[in-house]
Amino acid sequence: MRYVLGMAAAAMMMVCGLSARAEQTEYDPSRVSDSLKAIFQFGSASTKQALNANTVTLITGTIGGTYVQFGADLASVLDDGNKLRVLPIVGRGSVQSVADILFLQGVDLGIVRADTLDYLERKGFAKDIKKQFTYVTKLYNEEMQVIAPKSIATLKELEGKTVSVDLPNGGTFVTALTVFERLGIKANVVYIEQRIAMEKLKAGEIDAVIVVGGKPYKSVSTFVNDGRFHLAAVDYSKPLQGDYLPATLSSKDYPNLIKDGETVDTIAVPAVLAAYNWDPKTDRYRKIAQFVDAFFTKFPALQHPPFHPKWKEVSLAAPLSGWNRLPVAQQWLDSHGVEPVTRQRFEAFLRQNPAAAKLSSDTDREALFRQFQAWDAAQTRSEKK
Repeated sequence: MRYVLGMAAAAMMMVCGLSARAEQTEYDPSRVSDSLKAIFQFGSASTKQALNANTVTLITGTIGGTYVQFGADLASVLDDGNKLRVLPIVGRGSVQSVADILFLQGVDLGIVRADTLDYLERKGFAKDIKKQFTYVTKLYNEEMQVIAPKSIATLKELEGKTVSVDLPNGGTFVTALTVFERLGIKANVVYIEQRIAMEKLKAGEIDAVIVVGGKPYKSVSTFVNDGRFHLAAVDYSKPLQGDYLPATLSSKDYPNLIKDGETVDTIAVPAVLAAYNWDPKTDRYRKIAQFVDAFFTKFPALQHPPFHPKWKEVSLAAPLSGWNRLPVAQQWLDSHGVEPVTRQRFEAFLRQNPAAAKLSSDTDREALFRQFQAWDAAQTRSEKK
């Protein structure tokens, strides 16, 4: 009996000793962060309310794309504990994101391509769809990259060829089909996921792969080229000048597809940070307003490493033709004196340029402005390096 009691006493002393050492070396997890406190209080009405009240969801794009990286950057820079949390969601591409912003419960914002809404209306899938959207800001320009055998020099030479334009819920196929229609190119379009399409291209089963995304786009930069392929040029023809911008791809962007020191002309389409057109009196609008204030205030931090280099192209005040800006975003820009400097510089440029008087229409004037925008963006990037 004494032996049993002695063993019990020893065990108790050991437990007490371990507890004492634990108190000296371990920390209360609930003191680590507010997030852990929320976990330990899970189930309480106040925790549930706080987590939902200040979390903004952002639908992005497919894994490996620029949209996903932008979403991750925003989540990193704007995180403010329980005051504001940006929750990026991996999406399926621009077309699906339009539907998600309109119909998916809990989605507050999304990144879409500027030509997607026009395409949906033109094809009869939606009516007055732009009235249901607002935009926070134009983001960056997404370049068209045409991977093809060296025997195909330009986009126009894809006439009658088999061309992959990614899956039909993304945005690449929208831009590709729109460009084909405007240029009168009749290609055999197939919808294949990019990684698979790249392999089919190498095997000779298809003639080209089109990718529309912010350079350097991962699936293009990691394409293993055995010397047979390059990036075909896309001319900035007049039918494209109403909605697209001139752009250039260089050997620095894609050393695997462009010879050292050379460049390839192409076009680009703006990416847009969009939101549903919520009534200003709703709680959803309040959350987006909270996001806008944090985003615009902390925006300069995004234009430096380690964040995506495409942030350097973003101008918060840049206008977007045919779109209505989110009122609270415009109010922030006005109250902080942020103006679309590019447009002002362009108007000054026209006043000093004799060619301005020769512009025959507003369409020609807008096309020249788009070219000026591309030039101005390139100048701005070089100044920031």
